[in-house]
Amino acid sequence: MTSTLYRNGVVHSPADPFAEAVLVADGRVAWLGAEDSVHTVLDGADEVVDLDGALVTPAFVDAHVHLLETGLALGTVDLGVGAGVRSLADALDLVAAAARRTEGGVPVLGHGWDETAWPEGRPPTRAELDRASGGAPVHLMRVDVHSAVVSTAMAHDAGCVGLPGWREDGLLTGQAHERARASTRDVGDLAREGLYRRALGAAAAAGVVAVHEHSSPSLDTRVGLALALALTADAGSALPLVVGYRAEACRTVEDARELLAAVPGLTGIGGDLTVDGSLGSRTAALREPYADAPGSGALSLDADAVEAHLLAVTAAGAHAAFHAIGDRALDAVLAGTAAAAAGPLGVRVRGAGHRVEHAELLDDDGVARLASLGLTASVQPAFDHRWGGPDGMYAQRLGRARAARMNPFAALAAAGVPMALGSDSPVTPLDPWGAVLAAVTHRTPEHRISARAAFRAHTRGGWRAAGLDGTGAGEVRLGAPAHLAVWEAVSLAVQAPDARRAWWSTDQRAGTPLLPELGADVPAPRCLRMLRDGVVVHDALG
Repeated sequence: MTSTLYRNGVVHSPADPFAEAVLVADGRVAWLGAEDSVHTVLDGADEVVDLDGALVTPAFVDAHVHLLETGLALGTVDLGVGAGVRSLADALDLVAAAARRTEGGVPVLGHGWDETAWPEGRPPTRAELDRASGGAPVHLMRVDVHSAVVSTAMAHDAGCVGLPGWREDGLLTGQAHERARASTRDVGDLAREGLYRRALGAAAAAGVVAVHEHSSPSLDTRVGLALALALTADAGSALPLVVGYRAEACRTVEDARELLAAVPGLTGIGGDLTVDGSLGSRTAALREPYADAPGSGALSLDADAVEAHLLAVTAAGAHAAFHAIGDRALDAVLAGTAAAAAGPLGVRVRGAGHRVEHAELLDDDGVARLASLGLTASVQPAFDHRWGGPDGMYAQRLGRARAARMNPFAALAAAGVPMALGSDSPVTPLDPWGAVLAAVTHRTPEHRISARAAFRAHTRGGWRAAGLDGTGAGEVRLGAPAHLAVWEAVSLAVQAPDARRAWWSTDQRAGTPLLPELGADVPAPRCLRMLRDGVVVHDALG
């Protein structure tokens, strides 16, 4: 057994709010205490690390990612606002530059475009992509990954012309979108592993010790998911843990058991099992039409299909997860869950820890029903930061009144709904502190939650959502797994006037643990080291 003593820092631990040092031994927290008592364990430590005032916290869990998509996005053309793309013209210039660098016949892949942030207010057309690329195959994924634009060559290579969701201008949704996306994701096992490692490396550098991978047939293969689970099963891999979900609808318990057997180590069946699409692509299922275009979206699964899936997965001993954004989609999930909970498996259905991913357009009745049915909300605060507010994309799609209902985190917390935070990477970046800040500074003030609630939802909440919180993971306390992150932070925040925005007190006499100050004008905390079961997964300490 080897041990490392981290001393002379600030340790975030409700178990010991005065802690300034922590001893990690055999993958667990073996001692916790103040600097003036370090001498009691100093001689027994194999290694001593001087933190020089750095902050130690539980490492984060990202409860919703797409590894293959993230790995690809990190190596393809970034068309997002964060990359400086401010217009359609900027995007076409980047496509042209990428085509000049690409060998003939190799597709130009891009991601992250959002026409609502461009003055032109529209995506590129197929003809514009043809001209910019010189006729090369081009596939550009929208930021929400529920639609894409393609060039003529890509449309024909992928075989998506004429499929449901095909448009002559090259904008794809539905089956056409899935066919084109699948054609660009057809990579060999060696390349796939490299993409997983790239994505997991980015997660580790962000202080994320575990990711919930939401795999689906249109995004990745069963074999790929099994590879990711095996690759990270042991902390000795020096990679963040991958918690696996597979989005395949089940009608019978035999369907569920077959899937669990086919993907060893699978945690849940669902995740991105889509009940609807997205607001940005106008495929989210709404009770009332969109404010800026005809139609109200469509359901991919109705309440009967939700009920059947829940019963099958519950009987197989796993838990389910559904992608639902619009209010009509959430109605279907809640009606299907209520039907399943009213049957012979009712107690097991309510206690299985079934999840709703995104759960964005909830009203008060929906929040109450979510709580009463024992469902967990897996949410992405960065969505509100990027698209919320009276002039954001949500308001464009829904109108300001309906948009103000989006992402009601405070109501969920008040109702006792378990919450887990994630990024939906690559839709938004792997940035856990950014997610905490977005939850605290929600663009609709009544939906804000405290820093304490947001932080716990992004640490312990992620373990709980996966049914893995029984070991004490997500906390710094004696005997808990040493899933720890060391942070360089500018300062520690003081109490703010708005209680929903309050950071924990810097006064250790109050017996409360500490968090770094967060804000647009404050440099974000930088992860100096991240441990998984005591193994160093990311290291910038030197």
